[in-house]
Amino acid sequence: MDTRRPTVIYKSLSDEGDGFVFSDQKPAQAQFEIIRYDCFACDPGSSVDWHSVALNTQAYADIVVSMATRYQIDPALVRAVIHAESAFNARALSSKGAQGLMQLMPGTAKDLGVENAFDVRQNIEGGVKYLAQMLRQFNGDVRLATAAYNAGPNAVRRFNGIPPYAETEVYVERVGILHQRYRQAG
Repeated sequence: MDTRRPTVIYKSLSDEGDGFVFSDQKPAQAQFEIIRYDCFACDPGSSVDWHSVALNTQAYADIVVSMATRYQIDPALVRAVIHAESAFNARALSSKGAQGLMQLMPGTAKDLGVENAFDVRQNIEGGVKYLAQMLRQFNGDVRLATAAYNAGPNAVRRFNGIPPYAETEVYVERVGILHQRYRQAG
């Protein structure tokens, strides 16, 4: 039995009323929204059967194909990364601050020109652009590119391969399974 506490993220209006605040602490305001997100594909202890988990071939299909075509990436790989990162939850927010469908870190999102990581089109474009960069850096090696997407390209270079982090090792394996399945699903 898994006894870890799930990550709970609260979204509330800032005190100034000019934006939103995200926190793992329950806000004092009466109105707030709970956003819970756990990256099950990143959890080494996940009991999800990645060989049989339901696939989502319809959500954001036009945007996925458009961006995959623009950045010359297999759309099935894009779907696999979205599935692994957020399970197609456009409002996903990780405990580390990664945001949206493709779980972009704020600094990375900014570098990629993403102004709103919770905007579906911007998030997918930013994530696909970053994934394309990782594929170029690692000569088209999908396993190394997905490891870099998860752990960062410097970690992949430092270890001259997939970093020996449990989260990254299972992430690469699970994205690989999902990639193959999305390819077969067409």
